[in-house]
Amino acid sequence: QVQLVESGGGLVQPGGSLRLSCAASGSIFNIYVTSWYRQAPGKQRELVATITSGGTTIYADSVNGRFTISRDNAKNTVDLQMNSLKPEDTAVYYCYTVAGAIRGRYWGQGTQVTTI
Repeated sequence: QVQLVESGGGLVQPGGSLRLSCAASGSIFNIYVTSWYRQAPGKQRELVATITSGGTTIYADSVNGRFTISRDNAKNTVDLQMNSLKPEDTAVYYCYTVAGAIRGRYWGQGTQVTTI
């Protein structure tokens, strides 16, 4: 089992910045990918950014150039630096990872980001 805990959400004005962090614990060997998703009220959950075990990063078009995903293997954390925030970035942000010998899929509890 892998436990994921997100932190760093909050309220920010348009144009501002926030940094989200996802801390992993438990059976955290063989982490294949870690992603950030978000879900706005009344909308489907969508992929924001992904980082693979090899360090490859992938971004949604809507955040490319504004958000940066990074990983600290020593701390077992994956961060999402969000700059130039817009009202449409308002959502609950979730951390997601695929890990372990059986490639289990794990979600965090989410953290609210509000841009107004």
